[in-house]
Amino acid sequence: MAHLRSRRRIALSVPLGIALAASVGFAPGVATAAPDAPATASAEAEAPKLAYVVNTRTDSKTIAYVKKAIAKANGTVVVAYPKIGVIVAHSANPDFGKQLRKVKGVQSAGATRTSPLTAAGTTEEGAPTLLSKSEAKALKAQAGQAGPAAEPLEADQWDLRAIGADKAAKINPGSKKVTVGVIDTGVDDTHPDLAPNFSSSQSASCVGGKADTSPGAWRPEKPEHYHGTHVAGEIAAARNDVGVAGVAPGVQVAGIKVADPVSELFFPESVVCAFVFAADKGIEITNNSYYVDPWLYNCMDDPDQRAIVDAVNRAQLYAQKKGTLNLASAGNSNHDLASDEILDDSSPDDSTPVPRTIDPSECFDLPTQLPGVVTVSATGVQNLKSYYSTYGKGVIDVAAPGGDRYQIPADTPSKNGRILSTMPGNQYGWLQGTSMASPHASGVAALLKSTHPKASPAELQRLLKKQADNPGCPTTPYDPDGDGKVDAVCEGGKNKNGFYGSGIVDALDAVKK
Repeated sequence: MAHLRSRRRIALSVPLGIALAASVGFAPGVATAAPDAPATASAEAEAPKLAYVVNTRTDSKTIAYVKKAIAKANGTVVVAYPKIGVIVAHSANPDFGKQLRKVKGVQSAGATRTSPLTAAGTTEEGAPTLLSKSEAKALKAQAGQAGPAAEPLEADQWDLRAIGADKAAKINPGSKKVTVGVIDTGVDDTHPDLAPNFSSSQSASCVGGKADTSPGAWRPEKPEHYHGTHVAGEIAAARNDVGVAGVAPGVQVAGIKVADPVSELFFPESVVCAFVFAADKGIEITNNSYYVDPWLYNCMDDPDQRAIVDAVNRAQLYAQKKGTLNLASAGNSNHDLASDEILDDSSPDDSTPVPRTIDPSECFDLPTQLPGVVTVSATGVQNLKSYYSTYGKGVIDVAAPGGDRYQIPADTPSKNGRILSTMPGNQYGWLQGTSMASPHASGVAALLKSTHPKASPAELQRLLKKQADNPGCPTTPYDPDGDGKVDAVCEGGKNKNGFYGSGIVDALDAVKK
């Protein structure tokens, strides 16, 4: 299964004071030489075919020249995004990246994976707990616990009450003019809680790097590709007397599928496509509960990883300039992202991982570490950082409910500390992770956009931080599992700190002008 934010130890986001600006600050043209001679036919036949991103200047003359260079290097253009200067190509030439980096106008180029295009999937670290029919019936019978106007299963949605989303819905449930794009494994728009708010005209599959807008292309390939459907429900499940409610039940939600159907990995070319598609379709907010595979951290001293950072950053910056606010989950590694070094023992995840120690100021988790992206940490019902959640002073922007099996709600029928939401096939289930925190923050951002329709992405981020409520660093040692060992250290003050950034998002404050 994909290495999604809810299911594995992942990491990282630090403030970028480095040159990650318009196109990651790369020098314009590494060299001016023509491409090397193409590899021999026999060598190409033996080599696996890989996907590449080739990042260039954006003028049409350069794009045309680089396309010819790609062909000369035994590559095939899959899709080109001239507005951001990113070309996706396939090639079995083992020297393809090296040759393209020497081409005039190419600013970076590299492979987006370490195994062939038909890479096998990785194993899943955990599965959701589905709500059985008997449990659903029992919860529905106790729905009155959450109030007379609650959805049938809302009594178990402690997370909505934690950020005032239940009260906010009575004031402003969100505008139909606001759409949150769920960049993920796909969204089951046939679910009765999602169908009323689903925007098919803003949905697609971006798997492989090229948008497919055919009907249903955005849906998950298999029932086990449930992640995106769960995320979508957290954001915008309708208040329609069915199942659960979302943080912003009046806004629209779109599905942009990027997970490879075989490996369920989120490769760079698919994510590039998703950001560009969201921007061009007028999506106001995107939720990104994943990291870009195959590298947990992309290090700038590696030409392939450098090219991945460049390509994804160009795409998300393009979205920002078009009016899209991008939010991303911080990770489930319990890493201190403000530390000097981090052990990455899971990369690359499409082949055999090789443990390495990285410097988080030079190696970047995508997209959460990119400039302008809102990084979200996770909390439980006690408003305490979730035991798994990534943190770091100056790194986390805001926090939101993501669930925590150690923090048990006392006022819910199930006594389940995780997050209940929609699942494919008209089902419901519990998950926990920063994957669940980010959509809560995205829902609040959608409410802010509904309240302040003219707000820019930068202004929305400022408002999101301003209305957040900060519990401050814990006054006792952080030991959520009770084993006597301090599991994390919170640094910072009441206004901003490493566990919660500017604070836990507040839906009720978001709808008050």
